[in-house]
Amino acid sequence: MTVRVKLILVLTLILVSAFISISLFNYNESRKKIHRDIVNSSLPLTRDNIYSEIQTVLMRPLFVSSLMANDTFLKDWAAGGESDISKIERYLGEIQGKYGFFSAFFVSAETGKYYYPGGILKTISPEDDHDVWYYDFVSSGEGHDLDVDSNEAANNILTVFINHRLASDDGKLLGVTGVGLKMDNVSRLLKKFSEKYGKTIFLVDGNGLIQVHHKVGLIENINLRHMPGHGTIASQVLSNPAEPATYEFDFDGDRIFLTSRYIPELEWWLIVEQNETVLLDAARHNFVRTIIVGGIATLFIVVLSILVINHFQLRLEQQADSDELTGLGNRRSFERFFESAVSGIKKKSGPFSIILLDVDGFKEVNDKCGHMEGDRILKKISSIIRSCIRDSDFCARWGGDEFLLLVDGEVDLAFDIAERIRTAVADACNEDLVSSDCGEIVTVSCGVAQYTDADTLDSLIVRADKAMYESKAQGKDKVIKG
Repeated sequence: MTVRVKLILVLTLILVSAFISISLFNYNESRKKIHRDIVNSSLPLTRDNIYSEIQTVLMRPLFVSSLMANDTFLKDWAAGGESDISKIERYLGEIQGKYGFFSAFFVSAETGKYYYPGGILKTISPEDDHDVWYYDFVSSGEGHDLDVDSNEAANNILTVFINHRLASDDGKLLGVTGVGLKMDNVSRLLKKFSEKYGKTIFLVDGNGLIQVHHKVGLIENINLRHMPGHGTIASQVLSNPAEPATYEFDFDGDRIFLTSRYIPELEWWLIVEQNETVLLDAARHNFVRTIIVGGIATLFIVVLSILVINHFQLRLEQQADSDELTGLGNRRSFERFFESAVSGIKKKSGPFSIILLDVDGFKEVNDKCGHMEGDRILKKISSIIRSCIRDSDFCARWGGDEFLLLVDGEVDLAFDIAERIRTAVADACNEDLVSSDCGEIVTVSCGVAQYTDADTLDSLIVRADKAMYESKAQGKDKVIKG
């Protein structure tokens, strides 16, 4: 590398370093500001706004189910023997229609009958898995709760039920009443919030099980504790109902901020997540633009310098790995190709063979016609070899008039290729391979050998060399397997 190139690279390095340093400083400042905004304002404000909106949506059915549980008509009807079913049908139908709920129901503690606007849906049983919710709720002693379940009265559509205990004035359990919200509607509400605020929003129960999510398939199937990246903070989130809290964790290369707030009326947690990486996109884009605009001229110099250096380096490597006269590979490049082929054998890539080719009568040509004629013949034979081998094969000039080929395949295939080369050289004897001044006939003798696990390059060449000399002993211009 010349002093001039070194100087250009040093100056370029200084300029690029300056641009990158300034850009990185600005980017880090932007990142710190975004971090502060997320933790101190954006995420908490969004959480509290969503909390208020969810309360507005879910408090209404909670309030209505509470009214139903204190309705004297419903108490009197249940305590009076449930004699006129049309009355309860009309009552539940009016509740459902007036408030626009997906479902309204009453389950009698006395008879176990499940009433809805269409009449009696079923008689519940502790043996029915679908009815376990009723017995769990009654035994819990709670006044109300929320349950996500399929609605048997509406084609098993996933529904959020608000259950409320109905008791007589003296405290006797009369049954459970309440209303249901279509889960799709609640999920769409969360999806609207997610799109509006650009955050992931969902609700989980006290055990961490997802109860509401815009991806309906996650509901009651995925637990916060088992969500990727959430396991380290799930216990902290679910054990802190008193105060809203914000947490951070890394997942899949992204920095995630999570804030939670307990909704006591529902006994659920509101979870709001913000991916910092998404917010940093604008800062990253600005960083990239600064680098491009500020350093384009400098980078051009770097690229140009690299291209020039690589060009000359490639030429040097080619000169080091190829035969100057024929343009074929040399010993060094053949040895490297051989090592690669051996590695391929170990990786089950298939067998390979070698061909050792020696030019018959070459010494006589040199002696009678001179080295220039000998060089011309070597170049012509090299050209013939190139035309007879495949891209997966490799040929090197091994010595003065010797060529060594590595053939991708078994010895029979190598034999066929060697025979093709031998024939092509023989056919050219009557053309320009023979000097008109000295009249020497030029042919080739070939020895072929297939690689075995016990072989080294030297041992493989020895076998091919013996076969080649056997060819010469049999009158030359032949191919012999070793």
